[in-house]
Amino acid sequence: MARVKILGIEVDAVTMAQAVERVENLIVQKKSSLVATANAEMLLNATHDAELKKILNAADLVVPDGAGTVWAAHHLGFEMPERVAGFDLVQELMKISPAREIKFFLFGAAPSIADKAKLKAEELYPGIKIVGTRNGYFKPEDEPEIISQIKSSQPDVLLAALGVPKQEKWLFKHKDELKIPVSIGVGGTFDVMAGVVRRAPLWMQKAKLEWLFRAMLQPSRAGRLLALPKFVWKVHKQKVNG
Repeated sequence: MARVKILGIEVDAVTMAQAVERVENLIVQKKSSLVATANAEMLLNATHDAELKKILNAADLVVPDGAGTVWAAHHLGFEMPERVAGFDLVQELMKISPAREIKFFLFGAAPSIADKAKLKAEELYPGIKIVGTRNGYFKPEDEPEIISQIKSSQPDVLLAALGVPKQEKWLFKHKDELKIPVSIGVGGTFDVMAGVVRRAPLWMQKAKLEWLFRAMLQPSRAGRLLALPKFVWKVHKQKVNG
């Protein structure tokens, strides 16, 4: 698969179908792989967070999660076939999981949210195997118990909803210890599945305005929109400087 370097991060130029196929292959390989969903905010954060940058460039798959990432690739003169949103990637994996016998563990979000997301997944995808859940509220001293719970459940895919960059750093730190075939940082996916956060209407998704919908829905996120012009400026600077 081709990769495009955006602000120092190698992002895979994949379609959704290719991303799903890649994850399936990683599951078969059983080698403790990390999948990252890179939107503009994550890529911008990585420009001043050396640890996050290192983790993303060590990931086995970095999908273009966000219109900004796709725009950046095109602006730099590279092909990026489509946006591969983390939420949608999770749904596609869950959809095929009963036939492929893929097992999931849901880790993160507020208390009860992962459990509600599990119920929703079982409703949408009959036969899905979700072998465990655990909320994202924990102290360092709780980590051995969490790791033990995840390992004993023997999932094929660990979905971690701890927020960026905590989820990427936690998964990378414990990757070898967990020995889970595929781990994915999924941000607010459980919140949407649980019904506590609405996703943008389809027309806004297609118009690449999902970021605006989130800001309207959660005014506390409005400040984060300031990252977008910074991202655009940095990408343009990369293009000019070669």
